[in-house]
Amino acid sequence: MINPKIEICLENIESIIAAQEGGADRVEFCSDLFEGGLTPTLGMFRTARKYCSIDMNVMIRPRGGDFCYSDIEFETMLENTKIFKEEGANAIVFGILNPDGTIDKERSQQLIEVARPLEVTFHRAIDMSPSAIDSLQTLIDLKVDRVLTSGLEATVMEGLVTLKQMISYAKDDIIVMPGCGISERNFQFIKKELQAKEYHVYLPKGQPSKMIYQPDHIYMGGELRQAEFVITNTDNRRVKTIKGLI
Repeated sequence: MINPKIEICLENIESIIAAQEGGADRVEFCSDLFEGGLTPTLGMFRTARKYCSIDMNVMIRPRGGDFCYSDIEFETMLENTKIFKEEGANAIVFGILNPDGTIDKERSQQLIEVARPLEVTFHRAIDMSPSAIDSLQTLIDLKVDRVLTSGLEATVMEGLVTLKQMISYAKDDIIVMPGCGISERNFQFIKKELQAKEYHVYLPKGQPSKMIYQPDHIYMGGELRQAEFVITNTDNRRVKTIKGLI
């Protein structure tokens, strides 16, 4: 089997540079991973393209929360798809569901048509659907290139059985890319168990803020928040470690 590809999930340009230095095959470029990943700004993408040559798959997600979108939200997704396609994205990443959890075939088809000839990835919205195989067949019918999934469980380790079924069912019709909870500690085991063609990993490292003055009574976010004075970027050493395990 050909060595699997490693995709790094990240949300800033410093992390893209680190992923490239670490030998990653491509990145999934998002903003706000605290929300699970939203569409990055055009300015960030343009700057990233200036400094990086690694393939960048761009997240098309207008907000956090569920994957059942209003007409205006879907229109925004279409517009962002057009923009990032024109700006040189390598692929578009999206996920759209109906209220019953099944994949929204009509809207997905519209977005795919706008994105082509770029590749398209259907993200972990599939993990919020009621049937892994039924959803996978829908994506195959839509001619989606790959699906990011944890096997309809919280992490890949918990979804191993379902992921095996999905990979077996998919054959060469679609790439099933396991993602969520993969690290240096479990990558070899997961790779041996699944024999997937691609893996999606998040390999962060917290860095102390450069701020000397750090008031601790003011917060820019809500009550559930990340630390104000820790900056999280991809760790290129962790990327190199994962690549060394292939």
